Amino acid sequence: MKVSVISRVARSLTSRRGARIWVAAVIAVIAIVFGSLSSLEAPARSDSSIVNGSDSAQVQQILDENSHDSTTSALLVASKPDHSALSNQDKTALEGLSTELSAGAHVTGGRLMISEDQQAAMLPVSWSTVSKEADRQTLEDLRNWITQHPAQRLDLQVTGSTAFAVDITNAFAGADFTLLAVTVGIVALLLILTYRSPVLWLLPLSVVGIADRSASLIANLLGNLWGLSFDSGVLSVLVFGAGTNYALLLISRYRDELRTQEDHRQALAKAWTSSFEAILTSNLTVVLALLTLGLAVMEDTRGLGIVCAAGLLIAAFFVLFLLPPVLAMSGRKAFWPLVPRPGSVIKKENFFGRAARLVMLRPGLNLAALIALLLVLASALAGTRIGLPQVQQFRTATESSSAMEQLSAHFPAGEAQPITVLAHPDQIDALGSQLADVHDVKRVGPVRDVGDSDWRQFSVVPAIDPNSSQAQDLVAKLRTVAGNNGQVLIGGPTAQQLDSHQMHLRDLYVIAPLIMFICFAMLGWLTRSWRTALALGLVNLLSAAAAVGLGSLVSSLVFDATALDVQVPLLAFVFLVALGVDYTIFFTHRVRQDVQNHELEPAIEQAASRTGSVITSAGLVLAGVFAALATLPLTVLGQLGLIVGLGVVLDTFVVRTLLLPALLHTLGASGRPLFGGTSRDAKHATEPITPKECEFHA
Repeated sequence: MKVSVISRVARSLTSRRGARIWVAAVIAVIAIVFGSLSSLEAPARSDSSIVNGSDSAQVQQILDENSHDSTTSALLVASKPDHSALSNQDKTALEGLSTELSAGAHVTGGRLMISEDQQAAMLPVSWSTVSKEADRQTLEDLRNWITQHPAQRLDLQVTGSTAFAVDITNAFAGADFTLLAVTVGIVALLLILTYRSPVLWLLPLSVVGIADRSASLIANLLGNLWGLSFDSGVLSVLVFGAGTNYALLLISRYRDELRTQEDHRQALAKAWTSSFEAILTSNLTVVLALLTLGLAVMEDTRGLGIVCAAGLLIAAFFVLFLLPPVLAMSGRKAFWPLVPRPGSVIKKENFFGRAARLVMLRPGLNLAALIALLLVLASALAGTRIGLPQVQQFRTATESSSAMEQLSAHFPAGEAQPITVLAHPDQIDALGSQLADVHDVKRVGPVRDVGDSDWRQFSVVPAIDPNSSQAQDLVAKLRTVAGNNGQVLIGGPTAQQLDSHQMHLRDLYVIAPLIMFICFAMLGWLTRSWRTALALGLVNLLSAAAAVGLGSLVSSLVFDATALDVQVPLLAFVFLVALGVDYTIFFTHRVRQDVQNHELEPAIEQAASRTGSVITSAGLVLAGVFAALATLPLTVLGQLGLIVGLGVVLDTFVVRTLLLPALLHTLGASGRPLFGGTSRDAKHATEPITPKECEFHA
């Protein structure tokens, strides 16, 4: 019944009348979606790292609820271009700057502080808070005023939490368009090189482009309905990458069938039927893996997973139900000038077939060598640090990060960003003394009341850089010491970074096993053999670990970063495992089909020859579009694009080309069935194929 339904859908999509109906129906749906959702604005990117329910979030909430101070502050940092000491004239000019800022930029200046080495000065400024948008506009006005009224012989820069938020917003101004343009350019170039046709590449690119726009509109709707925060650039990269992969698989199968079928519509129907299971399995694997991100604590991770899952469902829908009727209406001429016709000479073996045959000459030894290579690459994870300092969040220096570096270089490390401690009155004195004795604590500040609440507040000034991993370790030590003193809350920017770091790791430890289980289950459904599925799943996991290890090494050179951003491990794992398994699915699905009529070794060799070019093209497309993330200004996206791009190349040229043929041959040589269900493997290759089997696999 299942095959009959699929066959009827395939005939409907490709028949002369059915193709027109499908195109008209999909266009009508597109018109409705575009018309009703085009005016909907995308949700704003989240610029807060506060974790709901964490100690640092509770501290912030208590302070906000009991504060009558409705002001926002920033820090104006002054230094000389030649790094020389500030002169008395410079100091006088900076002291007068406070009055000038009040009149010109409508901010209030605080007390000017000079560093001990006399090479930098810090001037706190504040203004009345109306809203986040108004705060950011005030900060932009402050910077514009400083630009229009430059101080002689001085560099003036503004930093602080609001300044970092403004720099993030400015960094993304126009970045989504740039990313989309680069992505489309990469996909177009690779499709032209793949098809060597001036016409054919336009069809999948147009369909996937429409899918991307539809996915963006649906994502905006979901984001506004459910309050999701996500990066639209990553969504576009996924839709273009995965959608193009599906299209390449379908068109490759279609081209093969055109060499045996006179009627191009019958050839397309057979190609759609043959590739439907592989595309569906691949898509559902990635979608289910992305949906597990909905269990994440971190809002940015949760939102990205949900909208990307919806985007990939939309991509698969357009490739499966719009591209086939478009191809049917275009006919063979879409492949011009290399039009495939019945009787066309097909190379029985190409580079990929020869590579598979060579590794199968000594499959055990080659399999062990390839696994050893992946283990060596994965071993780089042992030295990988997780957690970027705030000043390394941008790939290129911003005003806020440069000013923060100046503060760290010339002022006591923790003075500009102390740790906040809240405790009850009966604990405060003893607690302050205990925390002052902790290593890396420079001093403990005076105790203050927190509004009318029962809380008391004091600051702990660290003797180390408050944005470093050592400062986060210090917060953890302070919390351990404070744990013996009743209810104590420790917050502040450094504590927020620690809580964010811990929750990102928590999400990784909870979600990664679920993703592996999903991939294992989908491979089991595809192969009908849990033994084969387990082996393929472990190889996929090892490949992902190798890619992250290799990517972390390359990232330290390309981005000059001391660590991976805390978001990268989970997102890279999701994309590497879920997208990397695509090529395993495409290849294994073809082996499972070819083993019906051949013994295992020739079936693997033929599957490698038939799928080699399309999987390589798909891998290069996916690696290329993820590499396009490097055009965005944030280090986290650059690292993510680099790691996933390298991982896809590793999957394409090492795992699928060499390791999988050796693995499947080794598993098949054990005498146990490689595939379950109605599949025929090496053990049963000499048995006749029944008519029923032929009907199932038609």
